[in-house]
Formats: sequence, structure tokens, C-alpha cells
Amino acid sequence: MLKIVSNYKPTGDQPKAIESLVANIKSGTKHQTLLGVTGSGKTFTMVNVIEKTKKPTLVISHNKTLAHQLYQEFKEFMPSASVHYFVSYYDYYQPEAYIPQTDTYIDKDVKINEELDRLRHEATQAVLTRDDVIIIASVSCIYNIGSPTNYENLSLTLSENQKIKRKDLLKKLVSLQYQRNEVEKSPGTFRAKGEIIEIYPSTGNDILKIEIISDKIKNMTIEKNRLNSAPKNLETIKIFPAKFWVAPSDNLEIAISNVYAELKKRLEELKKQGKLLEAQRLEQRTKFDMEMLREAGYCHGIENYSSHMEFRAPDSPPFTLIDYFRHAYGSDFLIMIDESHMSLPQIRGMYAGDRSRKETLINYGFRLPSAKDNRPLRFPEFKKLTPQVVYVSATPAEYEIEKSKGNIVEQVIRPTGLLDPKIEIRKSKGQIDDLIKEIKKRVKKNERTLVTVLTKRMAEDLSDFLKEKDIKTHYLHSETKTLERPVVLSNLRKGIIDVIVGVNLLREGLDLPEVSLIVIIDADKEGFLRNATTLIQTVGRAARNINGKVIMYADKITKSMKIAIKETERRKKIQEEYNKKNNITPKQIEKAIREDIFSGSKKEKSKMSINLEDLENVNLGLLSKTTNIKKLISDLQKDMQKAAQEMDFEKAASLRDKIKKLKKVK
Repeated sequence: MLKIVSNYKPTGDQPKAIESLVANIKSGTKHQTLLGVTGSGKTFTMVNVIEKTKKPTLVISHNKTLAHQLYQEFKEFMPSASVHYFVSYYDYYQPEAYIPQTDTYIDKDVKINEELDRLRHEATQAVLTRDDVIIIASVSCIYNIGSPTNYENLSLTLSENQKIKRKDLLKKLVSLQYQRNEVEKSPGTFRAKGEIIEIYPSTGNDILKIEIISDKIKNMTIEKNRLNSAPKNLETIKIFPAKFWVAPSDNLEIAISNVYAELKKRLEELKKQGKLLEAQRLEQRTKFDMEMLREAGYCHGIENYSSHMEFRAPDSPPFTLIDYFRHAYGSDFLIMIDESHMSLPQIRGMYAGDRSRKETLINYGFRLPSAKDNRPLRFPEFKKLTPQVVYVSATPAEYEIEKSKGNIVEQVIRPTGLLDPKIEIRKSKGQIDDLIKEIKKRVKKNERTLVTVLTKRMAEDLSDFLKEKDIKTHYLHSETKTLERPVVLSNLRKGIIDVIVGVNLLREGLDLPEVSLIVIIDADKEGFLRNATTLIQTVGRAARNINGKVIMYADKITKSMKIAIKETERRKKIQEEYNKKNNITPKQIEKAIREDIFSGSKKEKSKMSINLEDLENVNLGLLSKTTNIKKLISDLQKDMQKAAQEMDFEKAASLRDKIKKLKKVK
């Protein structure tokens, strides 16, 4: 089912790139790089490679926004394949931490996004049950998610006419971490009424109904979790656990015993060091967790005991999404690392930060030493687990170039004939007034603008200032919620907003053909956000529009700026020569605005509408057609009351004004 459905055919230098990549994969080449410029159709090349090699594939992206876009594109190109989205499932995440200097303990505080959690389960279950799998993941895929062997072996297989008592089935569901809930139909719950047991699997897509009569399964049906869905009879069904960290009941008691053994040893160490408070704290917390684990099969922070539950040796690699691929396919799968110059440094750096925080918790008696084994992969471990890898980037770093050893496939021709954009350098004096003039020129042409700055505060402040000048603006940075980012980008394309101000989230991979102007504030501030690689990537955001232009505000021309300008001119020359040779006239990309991947979920759609926080920028006529206004007002009123209770009167007043505005919408 890894088959492309598209009216497009490989053009330009895509056919040569596809042929080279496929030949290298079939010959066993472990590392190779696709050096593709922005707008050259790298994603189309990637899906063609997957179609021709027929390999299950893990695509790793460095941020959720780009992963979301890739997911939609892969889903469109391969509608029959099992394409999935796997990113961290937090809307908010405050890790457990301790600050010795102020004796401050910070408990883990998370807001789990149920939709993202559902999609993660959907992805892992697809890996264990299908061969035509493509998973688009953020770098969170190198974090511990539990043993794939336990996850698969503990799954419950039921068959028609199977003998099983009703109470035994309910017990098995509870052991798989399903919760009984007679009111709400949410993933990972079940309800039982008489002879019928309704199960809502962790994927959230289906409703399973099992009828047990005289201790025998009489009938099983499955239906989609939506209105007017017709039930379908089943002969067999496999129910996976509701959570990733599960252990067989027989092994659970052994794991608990091992935790107590480690606790005893650690308490002796702490008492020898004179750390009596730390010893008491650790003993109390660990015993409470173990009692919860014994009684309920789950406890808060269960992942910190994962090495005991999975019987892993100390300091051994955790189980990650890559292990699910290895469990299902051995080494016969492919990893593509998109924007590798950004993704690889993230993967390389995750372990150190996690380790430092954990060691502080351990030293002060908040966690057992084995908590260190709940961690992301070290980079050497990641390299060891990866089979054949294709690095994809317009600006590959030294690591990719060295590893590819000459297997670097260049793709600089755009199918549309579009050239790299023109770059202008302007003085920073009066830059904001000049910026406003340039934005208004684009607004008149129904074109969009991206402005990149150095900090989140600058993004928010500049966004607010532009709004005061009657420019429809929104900021976008790392604190923007996962499911809100695609909405903001979609609103830019639709013209609900004309400008996005951001930090580094605007650089790689965003496919926005309506954007004709890229503005780089403080282009001469050398550093991570203004190095040569970053500037080349940022310039590329304007390469999808025939009127593409980049303005760099700077008082001097730095080495990085020179490199970026020189590389842009080199590619532009190749593109012009190709167009001239093949008699190609550049033409504007016209790309349909996709429905969001979560639009099928009414619950999420409502949430996403609420996330349009700046109602001044919203077309109220459009809002009234697409948004549950009553629900939006209700949620804003709750936020207003909370802000007032916390004496944040400025925020409360702002929310009050938005509510008044919404009440005018019919």
C-alpha cells in the first residue's frame, strides 16, 4: 500500500535524485544526504524513494509544526498507506526538579493533550500490525516509551465464541490500564451494562462492543467513534494496553521487589552520608508509589521505575519508538531525518540536560538512582539503533557530509522554475517604519510577510506594535501550543492574518507560497539564530513565491551574511541556466489550503478555535461560520474569572473586551 496517488510526476533534477537515493538504499548504503533547496520538492522525492524501496519509514523532524506539515503531505501523497503522527503529547510540561540553593522542589506538572496521546498509540500499534507504515515524528521519538515486547504481548486477543467470564474480561481490561467510566466516552476507558461491554481503545478511533452470554462471547462489533457510523461484525479483535508503561502481573511483583531492594541499598548509602532527611523523603515516596503500583497497576511518575518494570540492566538504553520499528521489522526499515542540520543537534543534546536534572533529584532523596534510566537515547545509542538513514537538508552540516562519504544527492531545481529570492541589505535605523511600508505593499497585492526576530519577547512586542498600526499580525514561537501552530499558519495563508512574527520556528520547511517577503531583523547579530546555515534557511522561505524578496536589516555585512548571499547566488545561477536551457518560464506555486489533520475531531476543533487568542485579527464573518461561539464565550468567561481571582486585572479586562466583541457575532 506504499503507493503514490498524485497528478505530479518527478521533474527537474528530482528523477536523478530519486534514482540515486533508491540505488544507494538497495546497495546497502547506510548514510546518504539529499541536499534539496526550499521548494525543490524534497517531500515528493522522499515519498518516491519510499514507494520504490517499499520500506516502512520513520521520518524525524526537529519541530512539531514541520512534522505536522510533513504528516499532511505524506498522507496526501500516500492515502492508502498507514501514515501517522508522533510528537510529545504535552500542551504544557514542567518536569520534576529540585533547586538546592533555595530548597525548592518542583513537582512534575503536565497538561496532556488527549488527541496527541491518541495519535501516539495509533502510531505504535500500526508499527506492530502493518508493513506499510510511515511515521512522522518529532525528536521526542528518542525518549523512553516502554517495552514494545510488553506492549504487544500484554495485548488482549478476543474471538467470537471464546469462553470468558464477564468479570474476567473486566479484570483484564483494568490490568491493561483501562478505566471504567460509565459517563464519558474517552480513549482508554470502558463501560459495562448488562451483557454488553463497550471498550474505547487508546487510539480513540473505534468503539468495540462485546456481548457475553453464558460466559461466552456471543457477538463482537466495531464502529467508528463518530455519528452515523455503521457497526461491523468481527470474528477476532486485538486490544492493546491503554498506556505505554505496562508490565505482566507476574512480573510486576518481581519489579516491585527489585525496587525495594534498590531502596534498601540507597537508604544505607544516604544514612552513611548523614543525609537522614533525604533518606526519610525517599523511603516515604518510594513506598507510596509501590503501594499504588501494587493496588492500581499504575502510579504518578511510573516512568521513573521503567528499568525495573522492563528488567533492563542499569544504564542500558531505554525503549523508544525506534525499538518498536526494530521489534516489528528488524533492520529492514528506513529513517529519514528532515532538516538534519537542526534535528541531529537536538538528538545529540537531549541526554545531557535530562541527566543533570535527574542527578539533583537523586542526590537529594527525591528519586532512586534507577530513575536515571528513564531518559532519552545518547547519540551513540541512537546511531547504533538506526538502520539505513537519509539526511534531508538544504544546508547539511559536517556530520551528514562526513557520514555520507560522497553519497550527497543535490536537488536545486524547482519544478515551477522559481528562482532563489532577491536579497536586499538595509540599515537598521528607521527599520520598523520601513518594515511597515513593505508589509503594506504586500497586503495590497494579497501577499504575506514573515518577520524573524531574536527573542520571544521581541516577537510578541513587535506583533503588538504592528496590530496597533492596523496590520493583521500574529506571533509564533516555542510557547505557541502544538495544535495552535497549524491554525496560525493556515490563517496566514487564508488572509485572516497578513504577517507572522517569529523566532527560529520560521526557518525550516514551512510551505507558505503566499509569502513573498521575508524580513530578518538584526541580521548582523552573529550567533545561533544568525549564522550562515540559519540565514540560508530563512532566505528559502521566500523561494515559493514568484515575487520572493528578502530584506536583511543590518549595519554591517557579517561573514555569515556573505556566505548566505554567495550560496543563494550560486543556486540561482544553476536555476537560471536550467530554465534557459529547457525554455521554462517561472510560475507561481498554487497550493490548496489543507483541512487540518485534527478537523475530524469536534472536541479538538473547538479547542483550536479557542486558541485564536487575538480576536482583533479574526474575520468575524468567517469566525461565526466556523466556530462554536457559545462555547468560546463560556471558556473565555472562565478564564476572565480566573484572571480576576488571581488579581491579573489587565488580563481580565482584555478577556472582557473579547467577550463583548464575540457577543456581537450572530
